[in-house]
Amino acid sequence: MPDFEDLRQQLSETDSDYRRLHKEHQEYERRLEELNAKSLLSPEDEAEEKRIKLHKLRLKDEMEQILREHARAEVSA
Repeated sequence: MPDFEDLRQQLSETDSDYRRLHKEHQEYERRLEELNAKSLLSPEDEAEEKRIKLHKLRLKDEMEQILREHARAEVSA
């Protein structure tokens, strides 16, 4: 069974789609941290937070799909 952390690192270096998704995920994470640093969120901030969380989840799902595909390919090889 492949080491998923090593595979994630490898994909970040070699797979442009995975790298793009990972970078976008990190950008949304930073934005969430900015929002969470506020003492009080406006309704607009709350809506943005919800939208970001949903988008991050979709990105993570896409990254995990790429990871699973590569892991299966390694096992088959």
